Amino acid sequence: MLRWIPYAVVRMVVFFIAGILLGIYLPDFLPEKSLVILFLILLGCYVMRFILQQVYKRPFFNPGFLGLLIIFLAGYLHLINSTDARRKDNLINLQTPVEFYEAAIISNAQSKDRSWKAEATVRCVKTKDGWEKYHGNIVLYFPKTDFKKPYQYGDILLVKGNPQIVPAPGNPGEFDYKRFLSFRKVYHQQFVRQNDVKYIASDPSSVILYYAIKARIWADTTLTKFVTGEREQAIASALVLGVTDGLDNDLLNAYAATGAMHVLAVSGLHISIIYMIILWLLHPLGKSKSGRLIQAILSLVILWGYAFVTGLSPSVLRAVTMFTFIVVAKTWNRQTNIYNILASSALCLLVYEPYMIMSVAFQLSYLAVLGIVYLQPGLYNLWEPNSRLWDEVWKITSVSIAAQLATLSLGLLYFHQFPNYFLLSNLLVIPGSFLVLVIGLLVLVVSFINPLASFLGLLLQWTIQALNIVVFTVEAFPFSLVDNIYINTFQSWMLMGVITGGVLLFQYRKFPYLVSAFACAILFVVGQWNHFYEDVEDTGIAIYKVPHHSAMDLIDHGQAYFITDSVLIQSASSIRFHIHPNRLQHGVAIVNAIDPGIARGYRSFTWHGKSILQILKGNAIPRGMTVDYLIVSNNAVKNLSSLASIHASQIILDSSNSYYFAGRLLDQAAKLNINLYSVWHEGAFVNRI
Repeated sequence: MLRWIPYAVVRMVVFFIAGILLGIYLPDFLPEKSLVILFLILLGCYVMRFILQQVYKRPFFNPGFLGLLIIFLAGYLHLINSTDARRKDNLINLQTPVEFYEAAIISNAQSKDRSWKAEATVRCVKTKDGWEKYHGNIVLYFPKTDFKKPYQYGDILLVKGNPQIVPAPGNPGEFDYKRFLSFRKVYHQQFVRQNDVKYIASDPSSVILYYAIKARIWADTTLTKFVTGEREQAIASALVLGVTDGLDNDLLNAYAATGAMHVLAVSGLHISIIYMIILWLLHPLGKSKSGRLIQAILSLVILWGYAFVTGLSPSVLRAVTMFTFIVVAKTWNRQTNIYNILASSALCLLVYEPYMIMSVAFQLSYLAVLGIVYLQPGLYNLWEPNSRLWDEVWKITSVSIAAQLATLSLGLLYFHQFPNYFLLSNLLVIPGSFLVLVIGLLVLVVSFINPLASFLGLLLQWTIQALNIVVFTVEAFPFSLVDNIYINTFQSWMLMGVITGGVLLFQYRKFPYLVSAFACAILFVVGQWNHFYEDVEDTGIAIYKVPHHSAMDLIDHGQAYFITDSVLIQSASSIRFHIHPNRLQHGVAIVNAIDPGIARGYRSFTWHGKSILQILKGNAIPRGMTVDYLIVSNNAVKNLSSLASIHASQIILDSSNSYYFAGRLLDQAAKLNINLYSVWHEGAFVNRI
């Protein structure tokens, strides 16, 4: 217990986070009113204990656990109270279809391949009963064929149509966009045509955010003006401002494969670089108390000014908040340890937005910082370089190892890959990103001096080109990336336990840490064996939901026979998003593409004793067949009566059929009592054989 005394804020934030997580995963485990009453009773006991101690001058009981329990319940209740879907006036609780609604744009529009994407908040809606006060956030998509430029933050729009609830993922293991948006309190989306929207006025809800977004647009435009080359412009905007719209898949894959992805999102690394520059410039002020105060004020003004120029994006706000606590503690010479400072910043952010705990960036950011703070000094002290150059190399290397160890479990869980040459790439990319950030900021500062800005822009362009050469060269090395690594959430926790136990064992040399690490390792292996026998050693059929395409995997003990159309087979991005997650879960290492062979309008085959018939053309329906699975594709069957001569245990409509066509056949099947499965309506059809 004594060991935890210096970490009071750490204990508080751990219990606060535990309460938040309980609210996310078990939101209804007790009635909210009962929890409020329990919270007030416990809080009353805590206050009463304090009063009695003051009156009688002696302790009555240890309040530690009681205080932590109160904080735990506070986290839970705060999460429940912050969940918009629980409010009666939220759009998700409206049962009547919406005809029109008024909405305000609340984000900077993102440029997608074919559309502009922006978040908006609904102010009121019009139903058959008239205008009503309903609220809720919504994602709006504006096709670029209709809208040459996006709407801006603060624009008030009148929109025609009924917002649709964001659909759940249609395939096993697919990214859960619905869940992701729900953590941002967004539950609806709509694709808006030009004739469905009318601009009303501009009324920003936050003047500060309005001008911050304007500043970000100006900064992005300025960098684009002085840097030529699409890739160079994209890297400059991403690394200096956190604008990632222009990054292509090849760039993203290269930086991910080399372990350098973190430099493309403005984060703690960038803020630390700026803070180091500030301290270097203002070093003379640090010799007196008043000087330190001025130094702190100027540091915070510059850091928050940078956050303003980046549009006050969440990642920058998180990093600047963290450094704000560090600056304040350092200025007042507080003897608070760094862990309490980090915990204080996390607590501040979670009080502001409890759902931030589910942000992958939030989790990785704090784990990386904790790893660097705790592990890097010990790693660095393992070797004493005999030159300044090697000392700097070892500093970067030890930081990279510490951050990689701390984030390893979550990195494997979320990204399923490991960059083997992360030490080499970071050794070159971190100094390179330092130069890009510094030169990029200088371009913005001197942008009004055109010749100087042009020279710096050219220098920035050359630096980025060199950085890209390094990244693509390292990516091309043999065995640069280990991918298709599958672990589940339980295994991620066990791997974290192995690493933590191993680090503590190395530091304290105590047997319980060895036991803990070994136990976690055993449980990790058990989980892996269970995955192997449940998923990898499996035979089955998967008919995927890929809009407007037919896609089927025949899976057999780590191999997949892929049957699809000629268009989808060329779309690596669609396969990666919709199909690869299921293959990853089933340990598919070999994929064999099968020639569609649709000349006769249907295909018939047997898979591990199960007969499968796929109809591709309506004028080529075979007669008198008995099959286990009958798959209808390409709107080939207009009426279920045309299938009367085929006896099928299961009829499946794949996603190459239109949504409305599938719906019409579902209605027919319900009337005829036919077993019909629509991939469009029910998601991927997955069955073990």
